[in-house]
Amino acid sequence: MKKRFAMENLDCANCAAKMEAAIQKLPGVNSATVSFMTQKLTIDAEEGRLEEILDQAAAICRKVEPHCVIKR
Repeated sequence: MKKRFAMENLDCANCAAKMEAAIQKLPGVNSATVSFMTQKLTIDAEEGRLEEILDQAAAICRKVEPHCVIKR
């Protein structure tokens, strides 16, 4: 299942790349893209685990940039 989410307070292209790499490693994630220019997260993941994966992705984003949030 592929979904797109808006992000807030993503301040750095390098941080976006770090987030993307870490989210792609999560179990159940087929692909993930974090765009600094559009402030969007696009994620393709197992449908039944999407909420769990989004929680983990949000934690990764906060670890890289403490004020960054994923809008659901």
